Amino acid sequence: MEIPGDLKFAPSHEWVRVEEDGSVTVGISDHAQEQLGDLVFVETPEVDRVCEAEEGIAVVESVKAASDIYAPVAGTIIDANVELAENPELVNSDPYGEGWLFKMQPDQVDDVDNLMDPDDYEAFIDSSE
Repeated sequence: MEIPGDLKFAPSHEWVRVEEDGSVTVGISDHAQEQLGDLVFVETPEVDRVCEAEEGIAVVESVKAASDIYAPVAGTIIDANVELAENPELVNSDPYGEGWLFKMQPDQVDDVDNLMDPDDYEAFIDSSE
């Protein structure tokens, strides 16, 4: 299981990368995509949607199950990975790169600091199994 050191993680297994402009890129963790299995469908959120932290805003479906994806922080969706409509398997093959789900402008960029760092996330996964 891969856990990059430059990311933050939500308890619902979304990862967050803070970009230079203060926006954040969001996807699901390697652990989450392994648990789901091969993805067959990804529904990304609409651009300009305003959301609260922990609000369900996207859906991924695998051969095993459908799972809601939650906003890790409050903010506005500024981009969505439309490539996933045709290639949902990118989430499986490259969850921290080409498999990103959406980008958002947080209401407060400091909210990202409240998420788990990679070590805390790894401990969280270990304690959940």
